[in-house]
Amino acid sequence: MTPIERIRNVAIIAHIDHGKTTLVDSIFRAAHVFRDNARVKERVMDNNELERERGITIRSKHCTVEWNGYLINIVDTPGHADFSGEVERVLSMVDSVLLLVDANEGPMPQTRYVLMRALRLGLRPIVIVNKVDRPRATPARALDETFDLFVELGASDEQCDFPVLYGSGLNGWLVNDLETEPHEGMDALFTTIIENVPAPAGDPDAPFLMQVSTIGWDDHLGRTGTGRVLQGRLRKGQILNRVQTQWVDGPHDLTPEAGLAEKHAKDWEITGVSPVKSAYLWLTRGLESVIVEEAGAGDILTLAGPKELSIGDTLTAAELEDQALPPLDIEEPTVSMMFLINNGPFAGQEGDAVTLRQIRARLEREIRTNVALRIEEANQGTGIKVSGRGELHIAILIEEMRREGMELCVSSPEIITHRDENGKVLEPIEELVVDVPMDFQGVVMEKLSKRKAELVNMHNEGSGTVRLEFRIPTRGLIGYRGEFLTDTRGLGIMASRFIGYDTWKGSVGERSRGSMVSMETGEATAYSLENLQQRGTLFISAMTTVYEGMIIGEYSRPTDLPCKPTKRKALTNHRAAGKDHSAGLDVPRTMTLDAALEWIAPDELVEVTPKSIRVRKALLDANDRKREDRKRAAAG
Repeated sequence: MTPIERIRNVAIIAHIDHGKTTLVDSIFRAAHVFRDNARVKERVMDNNELERERGITIRSKHCTVEWNGYLINIVDTPGHADFSGEVERVLSMVDSVLLLVDANEGPMPQTRYVLMRALRLGLRPIVIVNKVDRPRATPARALDETFDLFVELGASDEQCDFPVLYGSGLNGWLVNDLETEPHEGMDALFTTIIENVPAPAGDPDAPFLMQVSTIGWDDHLGRTGTGRVLQGRLRKGQILNRVQTQWVDGPHDLTPEAGLAEKHAKDWEITGVSPVKSAYLWLTRGLESVIVEEAGAGDILTLAGPKELSIGDTLTAAELEDQALPPLDIEEPTVSMMFLINNGPFAGQEGDAVTLRQIRARLEREIRTNVALRIEEANQGTGIKVSGRGELHIAILIEEMRREGMELCVSSPEIITHRDENGKVLEPIEELVVDVPMDFQGVVMEKLSKRKAELVNMHNEGSGTVRLEFRIPTRGLIGYRGEFLTDTRGLGIMASRFIGYDTWKGSVGERSRGSMVSMETGEATAYSLENLQQRGTLFISAMTTVYEGMIIGEYSRPTDLPCKPTKRKALTNHRAAGKDHSAGLDVPRTMTLDAALEWIAPDELVEVTPKSIRVRKALLDANDRKREDRKRAAAG
């Protein structure tokens, strides 16, 4: 085992797309984790297919590098706000953080959140101003804004006196001084970590103590738990106590602003103590998990053996019967969707037409490791309500199920509300930061004001770009991203994070355009689609097979348009008065899973199969929809 004084545990935190995983690639190369002639993929830590496709980190992972006799455990964390709760939990395993800030964009919403959590836990961050070689990069301004953010978040004098590195994670160099040092190598990073990150605090000779920060699942071994060994040693096969805890009054706060430092011992209690066995132990070396016989204080350990493990469980030596640590917060869901069986006419043609029982079994497997997810039965057993941190959080799960060959239907996202002590309805609120060219500032502010957004701050970023900061209800952002990209011609950047709950903001404008709904089943023709494209935007092309109730496009008016996309040109012996011409069809709008979930109305569904994403009405028959409309009108 490595002596505890030669161990360093750090996490890399940043806003999405600021270069965390790319930096880890350069750290691996500098530390010679792989052979010099080995072929290594980019973003090697993103080993999930979805992570590589989307270019984001979905689940935190840790690796280990050795440098000059020191063992450095590095945790790569997600940057998207939907996975922010996982970032908070893994911070309990480290002694410092590498805070990455884009030299062009500066601190963004998720930067603020993860930094706040690190400061609340008493960590002293190391700031890395990344991407300094990009056009329009302003490292000095990015550093000034980062320092202002430290002060605003109440950082101590010691935390504000943070070390700073500049460089390019993509090109593999970091330096302390941009002007005088050569732009090559990562030695400055390793030296800064060794000198500024404290060794783990813990007595290697004390009884074993560890808290589970993340959980996993192995089909052969069952539940696994990962956390930092706080003190003592653990040997394979040793009997431990699993101590379960919970907050006394349920979730401590409806906002993410409350840190563990503000919680007191009276707020939580021990709910159970049970003996468990540590059957298998793993430590990371490079990217690989290595089975070991023993682990000691300071190590980031993964173990298997206990049949049940939960986030925040305390594992102790047998002689420590009632010693426990405060529970770790599991983020509360803010958005829910209904998962339904695919009852369309094409069910089973492109994948497995699963039953509700099979969907439920798949979701139950998911919540073994995806602790921020909630599932519950709804609608008299016709569907399952799935709740998560945001649209992306649930969309990732849907995409994984789709790639496993499953077919299902998904409803439009709905926000989850709470009530305060006086019975007032509270809804989730997000902080939204928008960077747009000044020419599009007016249209963005107009559209967001209709969605109940409140402008908090505005300042000129230079080069013709303005940054707008809003507070907006979560439901105001549903369906807005595509509209935003259209309004700004793809030049705008928007990012948001959940900041808490506030009173209901009133009605938010719904989708201003209706749907083109097919009245027939068959193959769409170019002749029919050429006429329909003059009334809106098509989602399908000629020769696409459609069915009754399927939505084939967006109508230019607020109401729905029943249509016949399979209509063919009549063949007669008479020549038409006009000159014959071939149909000229525009390129249809491609409905990805994310775009479809944002676009659909409450009475519509997204049909998900391994090969297709279709949009349809919940009730396929037109007469059933009219009957339902009359019922709603009569009810009020």
